[in-house]
Order: sequence, then structure tokens, then C-alpha cells
Amino acid sequence: MSTEQSIPDQTVPAPVMREPGHGRATWAMGSLFEHLLEPGEGGGELGAALVTQPPGIATPLHRHTREAEAFFVLEGRIDYRAGEQDFELYPGCFMYLPRGLPHAFRIRGDTPARFLGLTTPAGLFHLYDEVGVPAAERRLPGADGLTPEVEIPHWVEAGPRYGLEVLGPPIPE
Repeated sequence: MSTEQSIPDQTVPAPVMREPGHGRATWAMGSLFEHLLEPGEGGGELGAALVTQPPGIATPLHRHTREAEAFFVLEGRIDYRAGEQDFELYPGCFMYLPRGLPHAFRIRGDTPARFLGLTTPAGLFHLYDEVGVPAAERRLPGADGLTPEVEIPHWVEAGPRYGLEVLGPPIPE
């Protein structure tokens, strides 16, 4: 019995390889988003970014109506609320969030958190491009980034176009 499978005639996307420090980078939410896989690459099935966020950054309780998300923590500590459950993530932890599941997180401790962020399908990371600015360097933004007073109205306006629904406040400090 053969274990080979045939693939119907289709266009197979080209492989994508990114060397460290290459590809686009965006500052949004006081954070650095290093784009590893763009929506136009890989057939649009997966979005990937290396994300660095400073201590104290928190998202409101929200959900995504179009994408599932996953995170693999490389550095730092993240408190996560997913549905009715609370989690403490640390280096080596993996989190999967199905599409539509309400969630929020807060970066804890004294050091930035760094994680691999994945979305399926691709596209969500363009929201960060729209509300943020191109990163001048691969570091957390300082005074050269946007202030929350400038950035939050952009989130309110752009979020619904990306299927982002805000449901409640952030996880308390």
C-alpha cells in the first residue's frame, strides 16, 4: 500500500526564510513587531511576528472574529486571560487562542517580554502597521514612538476593519 498522496494542480507558494534583523519592523502599543511572514507570503495561511513588549503593557479584553492566534514565549512573563481561565506564561510556554475566544494579557515583571506571535489566517499584523509607525531601529520605541493619546484613536477606528472587537478593560495591574 502506497503512502504517497497526490496534490491537485495548484500554485504552491515559495518558501520564506528571514535572517535575524531582516524584514519589516513596526512600533505599536509601545512595542516592537518584527514581521517574519507577511500576509502576501506563504499563501496567506499564516502570519508570524517576533514581538517585544515592555513591562506593564496590557490589552483590553477583546476577541478576533477572523483569526486564531498562538504565542510561544521566549523571554519575560505574561499574565493571560483566555475565556474564563487565567494563565501565567513564562519562557517556553505556548498559548493557542481559537478564533472568537475573548482574551487579554499584561506584561509582568521588570523586563520586556519577547514572543513569537502567530495568526491563522494571515493579515492581523497589518493592523499594527496601520495604527503604529515603521520602526527606526530594532528596539522598543522611546520618544520616537507614538503616545497612547495619539495611537488609541487609530485602534478604535481601524480595529473593526480587522475583526477586532473590544469587550472590556485590561487585566488589572
